[in-house]
Amino acid sequence: MTTALTPVAPAAAPTAPIRSAGATAPGLPDLPPPADTAVFDRGESRVRLYCRTFPVVLRRAKGARLFAEDGRVFTDFFCGAGSLNYGHNNDGLKAALAAYVAADGVAHGLDMYTVAKREFLTAFRTHVLEPRGLEYTAQFPGPTGTDAVEAALKVARKATGRSGVIAFSGGFHGMSRGSLAVTGNGRARRAGGVHGQDPVTFVPFEDGPGGAFDSVGLIERLLDDPSSGVETPAAVIVEPVQMEGGVRPASAAWLRRLREATERRGILLICDEIQSGCGRTGDFFAFEEAGIVPDVVTVSKSLSGYGLPMSLTLFRPELDVWEPGEHTGTFRGNQLAFVTATAAAGLWSDEAFHRSRAETARALAEFGAEVADREPAIRVRGRGAVLGIDLAASGGGARAAHVQRYAFDHGLIVELAGREDEVLKVMPPLTIDPAELADGIGVLRAALLNRI
Repeated sequence: MTTALTPVAPAAAPTAPIRSAGATAPGLPDLPPPADTAVFDRGESRVRLYCRTFPVVLRRAKGARLFAEDGRVFTDFFCGAGSLNYGHNNDGLKAALAAYVAADGVAHGLDMYTVAKREFLTAFRTHVLEPRGLEYTAQFPGPTGTDAVEAALKVARKATGRSGVIAFSGGFHGMSRGSLAVTGNGRARRAGGVHGQDPVTFVPFEDGPGGAFDSVGLIERLLDDPSSGVETPAAVIVEPVQMEGGVRPASAAWLRRLREATERRGILLICDEIQSGCGRTGDFFAFEEAGIVPDVVTVSKSLSGYGLPMSLTLFRPELDVWEPGEHTGTFRGNQLAFVTATAAAGLWSDEAFHRSRAETARALAEFGAEVADREPAIRVRGRGAVLGIDLAASGGGARAAHVQRYAFDHGLIVELAGREDEVLKVMPPLTIDPAELADGIGVLRAALLNRI
């Protein structure tokens, strides 16, 4: 049953100015903060972002719905930046977690042997790796995606004895030092004090704001020219689908060329599946469409399936060159996340789940085709259960901000991506009820096609 959306009522007068992410767009005024936010303003750093874009105090969540304390109900097409692919408080995952906690299961275990870890490793191999013919060693580097990237870069450098890395313009890999070094986003790099000190060579992605580019050809030319100034790197790191970069899927042919180019030269290929993985872009991994096998894969976000922090760095067994304790972290063994991740892995052997995610992908593709047909200046890209609606040539970031604001005012949470926040990044849960999906699409349709 679909919960009716409660109309958004005017908020109380703000006690302090709060700017939304899109409020810099011409003609878009600041949204007032909700009532009773003084404790956040007094006690929390101004670095907070999403509460400015979506100024509402949330009380509970279920499936694709977010419930605010003031009675409003929102459809969630953001999903915790991709960390809730299976929806909020998924019943199966919640039951497993509740039972484990009620039984006084180990809550913190570093990297010691635990039943929860054993069950996760078994389930992940049974439901994810073995059906895909993948043989990877798993490392639990820490709770977040950037931890997985840091471990991937370190193990690549240690295994090859080389230090350089090739990365792509528009890529985003995390906010810690090593991850920022291979991230193209200028704002994030400046905030982290990264100014080119690390041995990273950036090349254009296959497709970007400037159009298509033969980036694999450029890489080969640089590496085959002894006077190019670029030495053979330890690794190439790539997102099979650039998500923060504006929902830009790499083609299967391009990924195969990249795999061949790296393999021929003994360079490790790292696929960052932190946001594109766990079913968001089709199958479990986005790279599967190309039929390639990366040397290293990073996974996080929806790995736990419940919003609990957890990440994995997967690599070919022969790359496991670590000495015991050489890469540590206090929270590299999130036992509660193991429990929900085990239940989430089991969904990949559930036919009802596969039907749901296929239906979600189909509905998004149909809506994308409708938008592109009605307004050809809008570029639409997507794969699986993510749709990028690029307004760069149709109002740009200003229009995207207005659409995002209209959506919020009409009960829909949707995020922006791309260089200038000009792309609507549409990411509903894979398990969303069709009626709820239609509700959210209806809001976007009104905002985009009726030129609200």
